[in-house]
Amino acid sequence: MTTRTNVTAVTLMAIALMVSGCARSPRVSFYTLAPGVASQAPVPGETAPSIVVGPVTVPEVVDRPQLVVRAGENRVDVLESHRWAEPLKSEIPRVMAQELGRVLGSGRVATYRENAGTDAEYRVLVDITRLELFPGDAVVVDANWSVRRRGGPRRSGHSLFREKVGGGGYDAMAAATGRALAGVSGDIAREIGAEAGVQR
Repeated sequence: MTTRTNVTAVTLMAIALMVSGCARSPRVSFYTLAPGVASQAPVPGETAPSIVVGPVTVPEVVDRPQLVVRAGENRVDVLESHRWAEPLKSEIPRVMAQELGRVLGSGRVATYRENAGTDAEYRVLVDITRLELFPGDAVVVDANWSVRRRGGPRRSGHSLFREKVGGGGYDAMAAATGRALAGVSGDIAREIGAEAGVQR
């Protein structure tokens, strides 16, 4: 009886631990970035430039799967249960490439990880120095960027965008981040368009 009682006690304890472990594991939500407006497939024209985007650098504090939100002047919160679906260093170039293609009417825009960008006319590098998420308020993206035409000089620029979040929680924050990145892409597109003679 003693042995059976001990086995039963151990079994019940294991079940209790499993149940408590499940109770302590919150559901994880994953978020993706999207261009600021609905993208439509561009129709390449004779003047549509080919572009490769990246690499893109981000501050180390946000270079992680979890969303990082500003909680005070000198404090941030790392949200374990709210995460990016893919690393920002790979997702941001993809979103910016989509937006550049839409704005410039080019179907020849790729990220630096894609073979389609190996012989591109233009190379875009982006250094995001600030990517801050303020819950219920706004998203701020501050970026330095450069555009270089193959065989030509490098042209540099700076963009700062603050997008309101409003309601909608973390979904709204992800959407605002996409809009801010679209703003940066718009500045870069104007630089490329002016240099390449693309009218948009």
